[in-house]
Amino acid sequence: MDRLHYGCRVEPSPTSWDPAWDEVAVVCLLSAAYGLAAMRFGTTRWRAISFGAAMVLALAVLVTPLGTLATHYLLSAHLLQNVVLAEWAPALAVLGLSPSLGSRLGALAPLRVVTRPFVALPLWVLTYALWHLPGPYEAALTNPPLLRLEHLTYFLAGCCLWWPVFQSRPHTLPNGAKAAYLFAAFLLNSPVGLLLALLPSAIYGFYESAPRLWGLDPLTDQQIAGVIMAGSEAIVFFGIFAVYVLRFLAEEERG
Repeated sequence: MDRLHYGCRVEPSPTSWDPAWDEVAVVCLLSAAYGLAAMRFGTTRWRAISFGAAMVLALAVLVTPLGTLATHYLLSAHLLQNVVLAEWAPALAVLGLSPSLGSRLGALAPLRVVTRPFVALPLWVLTYALWHLPGPYEAALTNPPLLRLEHLTYFLAGCCLWWPVFQSRPHTLPNGAKAAYLFAAFLLNSPVGLLLALLPSAIYGFYESAPRLWGLDPLTDQQIAGVIMAGSEAIVFFGIFAVYVLRFLAEEERG
């Protein structure tokens, strides 16, 4: 990997790829486990594509130059990485599980607990909120094992969040309850992105001292990061929320 010198800081080139071998290994293990489970429990093509897309998205934000930008240069790139790992990839991964596989996994005692809606939602919100506090956030940026833990907890908490939406076991939610659950998820987590977009000063010293790219000052970078987070959540959560509202209304009309 090319290294660039910025005063006392030595950073990889913004266009370099990050091998991230440990995280790549986790993605490979998950993919292999899914393949074996699909052979045993069966799956459909669209579910396999969904799970594969989750793994590709995870790799895209971890090993491509976006990952380098996220961990060395731009808060906005890091927020996009977080959104993918905590929301998009987990949603696609859970959606990719067949009902039979989901039922088998849902029968496991730990999963029965953490996928309860009143557990999964606070767990996801707290995971997001705690990692975005300046102390833990900057500690992870300067400590690779801690950063890997951050990424893993994002993904696991995201899977717990989406489980009651896309899997019927171990907790079955009617369409109206799913719509309310998704609305609550957006409502409870949106302040993080909105705060970053509206604060009058940059709050992460790491990115204030990072090399500047494309003329972005730290505050503008932070504002873009907040808009990315809040905007993506609005699109994803309200899009799926609308699906379940329509299903609920259709049920009410038939009833």
